[in-house]
Amino acid sequence: MGDIDSYLVEKRRALDLRTKRIREGAVSAVSLAARATVEGGSGVRRIGIRRHAIVSDSGPDLAGFDLGPSSPELQLGVLGSCLAHTVLIQAALQDVPITSLEVEVSGTFDPRAGAEGYEDVPVHPHDLSYEVRLESPADPARIAVLHARVEKACPILNLLRLPQGVSGRFTDAAPVRRADA
Repeated sequence: MGDIDSYLVEKRRALDLRTKRIREGAVSAVSLAARATVEGGSGVRRIGIRRHAIVSDSGPDLAGFDLGPSSPELQLGVLGSCLAHTVLIQAALQDVPITSLEVEVSGTFDPRAGAEGYEDVPVHPHDLSYEVRLESPADPARIAVLHARVEKACPILNLLRLPQGVSGRFTDAAPVRRADA
């Protein structure tokens, strides 16, 4: 997996610089955005975030080609990634050495949700759980403090535990036809 401890030194430097910039007022809230477009003929969803691209698809049971993870699977991956990153941040801040780190997230998704006889089954992934596999020479008491700080600081974990309201609208994407055309 590489040398995580040497990375934690760099992470701590970056966090110290970020903290300094926050205190100086040089950091403010950031707007986040992602766009998903659907390809005709395949239904593949291409997700664009900044300059990055992610492909999401369904399995054959939903007329997909299994060219990428489904949206519920991506959500589990996002939680795992955020937990792992938060562990690294908190380990750097607390000077907790890490030899190896792996996060596994699991949950249940029932495609029968909402169908006749399954009206009470959640349409969203549920029964989410995570396991952080952490190898560290640190004392178990320090790992317990690390765990508590990760649970408090992880943005996506807290988003899922304390959901936000989400507003939305549908707009007509069809080109406007001019009367004189």
